[in-house]
Amino acid sequence: MTADTLPPTRSGLAPSPTEPLHHQLLAALSQHRMATTGQLLLLLRPGATRFVLSGPLKRLREQGLADYVVLPQSHRTRAWFLTPDGARLTRDWPALRGRPPYPITSATAASLRTPHTLTVLRTHLAFAADARHRGDEHGPWDWTPEVSHAIGEGERVAADAVLHYTAITGDERRKLRAFVEVDRATMSGERLAVKLIDYARLWSYQPQPVGRPRPRRPTPATGPTWLRWYPVFPRILFVLTAATRHVLNGRISDLKAMTAQHPLVATMAQQVPLGAAVLEDLETHRPTAPVWAPLTGGQPQPWTEL
Repeated sequence: MTADTLPPTRSGLAPSPTEPLHHQLLAALSQHRMATTGQLLLLLRPGATRFVLSGPLKRLREQGLADYVVLPQSHRTRAWFLTPDGARLTRDWPALRGRPPYPITSATAASLRTPHTLTVLRTHLAFAADARHRGDEHGPWDWTPEVSHAIGEGERVAADAVLHYTAITGDERRKLRAFVEVDRATMSGERLAVKLIDYARLWSYQPQPVGRPRPRRPTPATGPTWLRWYPVFPRILFVLTAATRHVLNGRISDLKAMTAQHPLVATMAQQVPLGAAVLEDLETHRPTAPVWAPLTGGQPQPWTEL
């Protein structure tokens, strides 16, 4: 059995064996913007060796569709990204339709985006590994980075990623969605907590018609705009890393304080699950372990039970 015909896992994480590996690599780099060789292996061929990817990645580079930067102080770890030609090639692929085109046009641009982009993908891989372990469904295309929505007054809220996850228990299939914010402690705790206000604005936002005469009788509300994309407003998960445990606990306290003190956030929190966890805890104990601090208070829980 060749590397391109490895059987899919029970959770469906591994893509269909009918898809050529080079096609999967292009799609993964388009979806996630950037990935190390090791991350691509965990994403597309968990359990295989790096040799599986070396040939296909080399050919993509020779064809001018992908390139890499060497990460500093990493034993020459390569972070791969699509060239402008690679981004154009994948733009209209079915799995990627509707994704905003943010191609990385140079090694310099890649280096600037590397730390945050790779940390967001690390978070996805923690959920994917947990799904394989549990027999749930969460694959490479069930994690969409850089999703933004309008919140009125010409402003938008941008999530680091939107997670789609199907938890399977016997014949029961539970669909779960989440906005994921990955925090590397590069901004103040207060600025991080303000993201909760942006999400509360999205939760309540209903655009008003412009330039139309006011109706004589009130018309039924069409509902908030998020209903265009989600049947239920996604839970909001903050994943923190790149600081001491004391600092990260303080940032979680800031998120809890915002949830309690801001009227709109507090109202949203009555209906939308909100949680925060440390990335290293997700990697060590799995996301479905009780490592998530509910922002409304209480004992740590699995993210699925917030």
